[in-house]
Amino acid sequence: MKGYVDNIDKATVANQEFRRVLYTGKNLQLVLMTLQPGDEIGEEVHEDRDQFFRIEEGSGEIRIDGKANPVEDDFAVIVPAGARHNVVNTGDAPLRLYTIYGPPEHKDGVVHHDKAQADRDHENDEWNGETTE
Repeated sequence: MKGYVDNIDKATVANQEFRRVLYTGKNLQLVLMTLQPGDEIGEEVHEDRDQFFRIEEGSGEIRIDGKANPVEDDFAVIVPAGARHNVVNTGDAPLRLYTIYGPPEHKDGVVHHDKAQADRDHENDEWNGETTE
C-alpha cells in the first residue's frame, strides 16, 4: 500500500471543488472542500464518526451544538461523533479546508463541483466500504 503523501496545503488551496475525496482508508478519509462566500456545508450530525477540520485559507464559522466558533487560516477543529455541526463561510473570499472523517463518510473518489450537486447526490454518496487502495 502507498497511502497518501502530498503537500496538503498546496492541494487544499488549489482546490476549486465544493468537495473532493482524495483518499479513503478503512478507518479514515481525507476530503478537500472549498466554500464560496455565503456557502455552508449544511447542518449535520454524524452519530458514528468523528471529524477533523483544518482551515487553510479564508474565514468562517464552525458551529458545534449551537456554538459558533470563528475560524481562519491555520485553525483546526474536531467535531466529536453525535455533535450537530455546520461550516459556514462568513468571509468575502473562498473558505478552503480539508477534513478527515473517521470512519469514512463519502464514496471514494467523489467530486462535487458545488453544494447544489452535493445536495442532489446526497443519497448516493454514502461510503460503501471501498477504499482507495
